[in-house]
Amino acid sequence: MANITVQPPLSNVQAELLKLFSAGIPDSQLLELKKVMSKFLLDQARDKADEIWDAKGYSDESLKQKLGND
Repeated sequence: MANITVQPPLSNVQAELLKLFSAGIPDSQLLELKKVMSKFLLDQARDKADEIWDAKGYSDESLKQKLGND
């Protein structure tokens, strides 16, 4: 892979992806990469939601009460 130096406003993720894509990959690998990135982002969102849930002391029961599903 070529040594690529980038200047802002690109993020570190964008810079790494540009390095990867500069080599070119088959569409099947691109699809797999999209799935990996989607799963990564979903996992990050779930982890953050769990963190907030725990910090606020929520439970299944408290959620049912808030939704009016006693």
